[in-house]
Amino acid sequence: MQRETLQSNQQRLGSWEQFRKCYPFIKWAGGKTQSLPELQRYVPSRFDRYFEPFLGGGAFFFYLISIKRLKFNVYLSDLNEELINAYHVVKNDVEKLIECLTSNQQDYKKNPHQYYYKLRAEIKLPTRIEAAARFITLNKTCYNGLYRVNKSGLFNVPIGKYKKPLICNSANLKNVSLALRHFKARVTVSDYKKILDQAFQGDFVYLDPPYNPTSSSANFTGYTNGGFDDNDQVELCDLFTQLDRKGCKVLLSNSDTEFVRKLYVDFKDRTKTVSTLRAISCKGSKRSGHKELLIRNYD
Repeated sequence: MQRETLQSNQQRLGSWEQFRKCYPFIKWAGGKTQSLPELQRYVPSRFDRYFEPFLGGGAFFFYLISIKRLKFNVYLSDLNEELINAYHVVKNDVEKLIECLTSNQQDYKKNPHQYYYKLRAEIKLPTRIEAAARFITLNKTCYNGLYRVNKSGLFNVPIGKYKKPLICNSANLKNVSLALRHFKARVTVSDYKKILDQAFQGDFVYLDPPYNPTSSSANFTGYTNGGFDDNDQVELCDLFTQLDRKGCKVLLSNSDTEFVRKLYVDFKDRTKTVSTLRAISCKGSKRSGHKELLIRNYD
């Protein structure tokens, strides 16, 4: 009986092998999949709590749990309500979500263009599971996985050019659900300043804000209808300094611009320039050759 209970608990909570197979269940502009080898170099050797307040696809979080064989408390947040709802549903109702996504995939195959725009026009859905399925379906089939809203807060990205998009990846969704429950991840809709009030000495904080644009055509900050401008970048830098004074270990990603370098001049000795790809550009030739900054306050 005791052995059966142990096996049941292991199956319910998942295994490290399953966590190693976790990866983002959505696409996200500015996602960190390409930067993970560089980010890994700056993961603190020890921490008990992890904060990621600009969650997006969560690539770095899923990578952390695949390489850290220790359990730590997790605080994930974002201002995008649709995104956070999807995380909640994956965590708590993954089987029902898979059923809904499977149905969406079947309907999409019949007439992709018609189904996409019909689904995009459905603003209010009866359940949070259906809302999450809509969000994921549109994410998997829209142009380059871009999330953009207009001034009314309505998703307005056109359909992408995909032959056979995988809308429902049930294996990964189940692994992600197990991981979120195993780490008892607190996933909330929150402003980064509010959630980071809870951070204190020894906590690891990863900041991946909407990037400071490198040109007038590179401003992809419309994840919410509020945007993220230069004043927001200044406020974020102020908070970075506050967290440093509190003894938190803070790692930040941002574009390599003169503006950002000046903001974090006090941390110039711990600023690293890395090469990266831009997944948004419609031309493959414009996706490579870009630079970004990794800024930290610890050795």
